[in-house]
Amino acid sequence: MDSSSDYSDCEDLISASEDDYSSSESESDDDTLNSARNWCPIDIHASTPAPPNFQFTSTPGINPSTKILLGNTDDPMMFFSIFFDEKIMSFIVEETNRYAEDFFKKSDLTPSSRALNWKNTDIKELNLFLGLLLLQGMVSKSVEAWYWSKRPILSTPFFGQIMSEKRYGLLMKFLHFKNSDKFDKKTHPNPKLRKIFDIHEMLVQKFKSAYTPNQSVAIDESLVAFKGLLGWKQYIPTKRARFGLKFFQLCESESGYIWNSIIYTGKGTIFMEEYEHYGLSTKCVLTLIHELKNNVYLLTDNFYTSPEVAEILLKYKTDVIGTVRGNRKGLPAEFKTLKLKKGEIKAFQKGKIMVLQWRGKKTLTMLSTIHIAELVSVESRKSTTKQKPKVVVDYNRSMGGVDKSDQYYPSTRSRQRKYYKKIFRHLLDQAVWNAFVLYKKNGGDLKHVAFRMKLIERLCEEGRGLPSSKVPKSIENVAR
Repeated sequence: MDSSSDYSDCEDLISASEDDYSSSESESDDDTLNSARNWCPIDIHASTPAPPNFQFTSTPGINPSTKILLGNTDDPMMFFSIFFDEKIMSFIVEETNRYAEDFFKKSDLTPSSRALNWKNTDIKELNLFLGLLLLQGMVSKSVEAWYWSKRPILSTPFFGQIMSEKRYGLLMKFLHFKNSDKFDKKTHPNPKLRKIFDIHEMLVQKFKSAYTPNQSVAIDESLVAFKGLLGWKQYIPTKRARFGLKFFQLCESESGYIWNSIIYTGKGTIFMEEYEHYGLSTKCVLTLIHELKNNVYLLTDNFYTSPEVAEILLKYKTDVIGTVRGNRKGLPAEFKTLKLKKGEIKAFQKGKIMVLQWRGKKTLTMLSTIHIAELVSVESRKSTTKQKPKVVVDYNRSMGGVDKSDQYYPSTRSRQRKYYKKIFRHLLDQAVWNAFVLYKKNGGDLKHVAFRMKLIERLCEEGRGLPSSKVPKSIENVAR
């Protein structure tokens, strides 16, 4: 392939010692990048060390203040309450009761209206309500009313034992998260999200304060299925739902812990002001990772990865690995027309940034600041050995945990008409997943399904003020 002489201009940059990249007194990242303005072809047969990771300086895991609150508990409710604490629960109760009161003031109801049966709710009842929302994610039924059906072929008596269908319906009707009287379109950060903005901000801050991710983090997008009318509903053909509400998320790649998220609303989406002059994918990356810069290496897919993002992150001593579109601005011009045979590889280096194209089943383009164009042997499903770029193998292995939080029993329902209630149910699922990650990091041995069932039981215990022996135990049969 390429001769070693073609690669010699870049070789000194790649073989720099780890101290060169981790010391504050080392050559600046700008100087490093500018010293190799053009992409240099790489000889994949040359023996060259990979660029070292930037030094990881954080202490990953459950943060000390959260650890103190949890102690040695193995109670799922305690972990869930780190996020849905008394402050958030009281906030939801207050706004729900306020919204119901405003509804009755403004509505002219007939004497037979079900809404007249409303009574103010409280935290205990909200626990019951959340428990039923979560249980719906484990017990799938096409029509919500079927959860209370007494027909033998549909019956799930646990729901009726916890709360009547009428009361559940009223709580869902008046569930609210914003005092509309205080809304000012001119001063609100994102008017499109006014009905869910506060609860989202509160939960994200709790996600951040409870846990510090390890060195490997990933950005991904989550699509929450939504069929209602909404101007900023998104279409992503690669997602199972295809149409819905899009979240940009920063997760710990190992566990899938959701550390930060942005709700995408098209024009008006909230990004940090200092990054507003960049394109969508770049300002999304920089906003999500802003508080973790200088500490991590970031995994991204081809929507986010670009030479521009890599160069910016290197200035903050943050590494990046990701798939990249072959026609991205700033890539070697050869990538646009390159025709590779199966198994062939073509790679280039620019400072600490390496890009390569490799032909497997199809052509794949990768970018990394911690890899060289190295091939490794991997065993296929048919027990045959194949050669793949190490960056591809490492990327696939590290991205394994990213989608975990979306794969387990989502409580969201496709027929939820109100977008903010749809988002709330998604946030509830995120909190449960993060609570499970904390539980496992704290030494818990339950698997996710058992953790989720135990949490539902504990929510019902708290809601009814009963010891666990008094809560209906039909939940295990319901969930099967």
